Amino acid sequence: MYIGKVIGTVVATIKISHLEGRKLLLVDQLDLKGQETGYYDIAVDVAQAGPGDTVLVIDEGNGARQILKLDPGAVRAVIVGVVDEVTLEQVADVAREPYSVSI
Repeated sequence: MYIGKVIGTVVATIKISHLEGRKLLLVDQLDLKGQETGYYDIAVDVAQAGPGDTVLVIDEGNGARQILKLDPGAVRAVIVGVVDEVTLEQVADVAREPYSVSI
């Protein structure tokens, strides 16, 4: 699971049946300081997110399929929430002082 920023939409007029009618978004993973990393997923959106939104992404296939009630299914990433704020109290290994990111 990770926090990411929606950087675009994906339009596919021909796709497998269990993706029909589902919105696909391009999501760039964020680091702990809220910066885009360049690592991205194409994710199925179930949270009504859109470009520019900060989102919570499940990027593990089994969990993603459970959310979409698919068995089997070819889905790896699902947007499950829109993030309002992230607060970190201790980030000893990553930064020297605690910080908060409002998104």
